[in-house]
Amino acid sequence: MHCLPELASFIGTHDKRGRLNMASDSGKTGAASDSSEFKETRIDDSGVDPQPEMKATVAADAPPKQVKKKKSAKKVTQLGDFRLAKKLGQGGMGEVYLANQVSLDRKVALKVLSKELAKRTNFVERFLREAKSMAKLDHPYVVKVYGAGSDKGLHFVAIEFIDGQSMQDWMDSEKKLSIGDAVHVTMRCADALKEAHDQTLIHRDIKPDNILVTKKGVVKVADFGLAKALSDEDMSITASGTGLGTPLYMPPEQARDAKSVDHRTDIYALGVTLYYFVIGVLTFTGNNLVALITAKEKGRFEPAKKLNPDVPEKLDLIIHKMIDRDQDHRYATCDEIIAALDELKLENPALSFIGEGAATTATRKVDQKKGAAKAARIPAGADVSSADDAERRRAQEIAKKSKDIVWFVRHENAKGKVTISRMPTVQVQQGIRAEMLDLKAQAKQSANQEFMPLAQFPEFADLMKKRLVKAQAGARSDHMRDMYKKLDKEDRRRKRWRVFKRMGENTVGFVGLIVYLCIIVAVIVGAYVGIRALYPIIADAIGMGS
Repeated sequence: MHCLPELASFIGTHDKRGRLNMASDSGKTGAASDSSEFKETRIDDSGVDPQPEMKATVAADAPPKQVKKKKSAKKVTQLGDFRLAKKLGQGGMGEVYLANQVSLDRKVALKVLSKELAKRTNFVERFLREAKSMAKLDHPYVVKVYGAGSDKGLHFVAIEFIDGQSMQDWMDSEKKLSIGDAVHVTMRCADALKEAHDQTLIHRDIKPDNILVTKKGVVKVADFGLAKALSDEDMSITASGTGLGTPLYMPPEQARDAKSVDHRTDIYALGVTLYYFVIGVLTFTGNNLVALITAKEKGRFEPAKKLNPDVPEKLDLIIHKMIDRDQDHRYATCDEIIAALDELKLENPALSFIGEGAATTATRKVDQKKGAAKAARIPAGADVSSADDAERRRAQEIAKKSKDIVWFVRHENAKGKVTISRMPTVQVQQGIRAEMLDLKAQAKQSANQEFMPLAQFPEFADLMKKRLVKAQAGARSDHMRDMYKKLDKEDRRRKRWRVFKRMGENTVGFVGLIVYLCIIVAVIVGAYVGIRALYPIIADAIGMGS
């Protein structure tokens, strides 16, 4: 069970890839073997739960009076409405406990601020203020904040306890994700970030360690900048709780001035995360923070498609746009990211690495007033009919059985030539979604079988039906487009004809005007010539008279 890395800086440190390392009482982070019943644990008056080794040292070396004082120290077993059950971890900012909210009888992760930080009044105020702001976020893909408070001189925040692990943990074991899984996780993160951005909240630390996945495969975004111990501008590589986790995913403008970032900071970090999911390596690296930020400022990295041929070209372009070094060239909103990814039809309905029991999701279109395709993905089972459940189970069974099948696929390549390729089931499905396989493509499982249309195989039937509907709609759209072009061409021809026609109708008037102007000019010229000719005669006559 994972120990809620949302507040990674709160309870642990990071390795060179930004992964959270955390001590746990059970050896495995957050593993709760006694989940069925809560065993009371205590915090001493210093705000730290001593480890057994520490107690043994005190008993062996300390004078009798000191031991006696330790025994008489006040123990805290409950803070407000929360009864402490088990310590999950400890870091530079305090401790995290598995606790039971007594009034509602539910498990929570209780984060208790250390007494050292509690002495900083401004920090405590920010800690509680941001907790209250985060509590307003109510979204299926956001880790919920249940409340915050102070009791017995200790400050704490109660957060949803996640039964699962982070995407960084999954990346450590899987190395990289399938295209469908990567898109699945990214779209849900974009949904969560959209909700936060709509409420003017910026995450500022999107990375695999802050993306949690429950045992049922539900994605949860954690750590929306809650209770940061360091000021925004302090991004030291050696500072407690930061490590390279933040710099590896942050955009260059955040490194320059962390106070002036906006929601496009999260879009950049999500793009780097998507790249990491499909490639298994990060876009930018460096031996130190300066080298890393310099690489980000240059903005040059290997295209995802070059490192992983399975990445469709359109997806590669989306990634490039998300992590453009110029924030004005990135997607403006998470809605645009969701619409772009949804158009590719690459998303897996459920995470394949979770295995049996993974939750599928239904897509719900909302608020299309501004023309943007806005989707909110909801965990399955909320309002799904039994028929849908049966169909989903049937699809999962087929997918499970055919997962390891390698098909012979006859299709047209990019040059229009018919070729035969060998592809596993997942790759064929991705090829259909990405429209890399034509509608006439055929397949068979073994060499001695006959090729059959993809639509005749249960594994591909639904996808091919969707492709056919889309193709028919596209054909209608193309037909309408051609018709509009013809109408526009005819309209332009009619306009030109009307101009010539008007000129023809006005020819008589036009010629008459020319004749009239010529007459006027002739009169003026004649008068001028006549005066010039008569002037000497008149002058002589006047001279003779004088």
